[in-house]
Amino acid sequence: MQGGPGVRVGKAADSNPEIKETSIVPNDTKHLSQTSKEEALEGESEGESEGESEREYGSTEDHVFSDPAVAEHWRDVYERARYENRHRFDPDFRWTAEEERRLVRKVDFRIMVWAWLMFCALDMHRRNINRAISDNMLAEIGMNTNDYNYGQTIFLACFLAAELPSGLVSKKLGADVWIPTIMVSWSIVAGSQAFLKNRAGFYAIKALLGLLMGGFIPDIVLWLTYFYKSRELPLRLAWFWTALSTVNIVGSLLAAGILQMRGINGWSGWQWLFLIEGLITLLVGIFSWVLMPPGPTQTRHWFRGKDGWFSEREELILVNRLLRDDPSKGDMNNRQAVGPTLLFKAVKDWEMWPLYIIGLTTYIPPAPPSNYLSYILRQLGFSVFQANLLAIPSQFLFAVNLLIVTWISRRVDERAVVSSSANIWIFPWMLALVLLPDGSSAWIRYALLTGLLSYPYCHAILVGWNARNSNAVRTRAISAALYNMFVQSGNIIASNIYRDDDQPLYHRGNRALLGITVFNIVLFYAVKAFYVWRNKLRDRKWNAMTPEEQENYALTTKDEGMQRLDFRFVH
Repeated sequence: MQGGPGVRVGKAADSNPEIKETSIVPNDTKHLSQTSKEEALEGESEGESEGESEREYGSTEDHVFSDPAVAEHWRDVYERARYENRHRFDPDFRWTAEEERRLVRKVDFRIMVWAWLMFCALDMHRRNINRAISDNMLAEIGMNTNDYNYGQTIFLACFLAAELPSGLVSKKLGADVWIPTIMVSWSIVAGSQAFLKNRAGFYAIKALLGLLMGGFIPDIVLWLTYFYKSRELPLRLAWFWTALSTVNIVGSLLAAGILQMRGINGWSGWQWLFLIEGLITLLVGIFSWVLMPPGPTQTRHWFRGKDGWFSEREELILVNRLLRDDPSKGDMNNRQAVGPTLLFKAVKDWEMWPLYIIGLTTYIPPAPPSNYLSYILRQLGFSVFQANLLAIPSQFLFAVNLLIVTWISRRVDERAVVSSSANIWIFPWMLALVLLPDGSSAWIRYALLTGLLSYPYCHAILVGWNARNSNAVRTRAISAALYNMFVQSGNIIASNIYRDDDQPLYHRGNRALLGITVFNIVLFYAVKAFYVWRNKLRDRKWNAMTPEEQENYALTTKDEGMQRLDFRFVH
């Protein structure tokens, strides 16, 4: 049984034919629900792609709000929450598939492209240290590999510590205010690395960068959910995460040139690298203040135009398609803070924790080889110029595999099994590195590292999986931060696996990474089994109720989010 989207079983929603778990839908039920019968019955063709399914876009007569009682119930919810788009909520509104497709392309251009560019600005400063150390930076400021690891640990610990507080501030002020603010701040701090003189300064700047960057990813992902349906988001996030490989490729090319500036005005090449890249991202941060609208109906602005980016009809389509896909997206205002009570509720949603554990360990195996690639190549005898350019092939293949694995996950509607392919891919390459004799050719070792780092990155799938299982805005805001906190905890572990006394081939570190890789493969299948089990328990309780009891439950229950009996986890 495939892991269909986290949905509530029952009455039809607009056009989201996702679920394959047809066993969760009672044949005779007429109860009211928040998600679609179409989702539950999957659509005419299992796993249809976005371009192939007419039913994925356009309105239908039979949707989650087609029953007046359900529509009135949710209208009241949106009014009480002061949902910013509630004036565009219209259960009777109709639109065509072509209109929606055209509008989604417009959102991609206006929203997704800029989100991708902002992520590039973040990752440029997360990764440029890896290129700077290939230019003798460590020796020039009196540091060694262990000192560098401690600095990275400080950065990641502060990054982790900032995730949740930053998310809470963003939820209160709005992502459109908070994200540009932290971007401008981290650009200034990152550029100041050009003036580093010693280890203490390095540690201080890494701490500041971690605190400023920590909340960006969960904040931007939550902002994107204001514009995209749940089924659309993973593929967009896959393109979003191509920023990683794009920055590594462009960053390597920039570094290959900028590092040749060594000697100009008495500066080292790495100093010019930090200063120039800091100025580039500063511009992106400044423009983000005027290019990030708060939401679909809030695009009017002196810079974006007095009429905004979308017409009234386009706003109606944007809002109603989102709410028919997931009514819970309107249960909070985008300027509403998540207080201590809601925070505690989100943290104690224990059924989300298996996904957090996946986030903790799944990215550890490729992290040390990725962070140290240029440094390892320098130790193997390659020049600074060669070491930076040789990082490009793996990053190109990384981007290609990222898009392929995300497309496959969406196509077959499967998350756990497809995501396990990342560590399955890594296993043979890591095993070869462990077994490779010390005297082997540097080019053979480079080929193995390139193969390993070309792995299919599953982060877009996992972030979408986490958001879908959250099933409420308050949970989604917190769970995104918690998931990324676990990811950063894993990065802290990864940053301390390669040690100074283990270089340049890091035999001990690679053996540890091999063991973690095997653990991760088993973990994905264990988490899938866990969600299958939880869904079966809910099926049993739900199917024991009469249709009348189900209908009454849907309208009167105090259960929220994933606690609802008519909700099913995706896997």
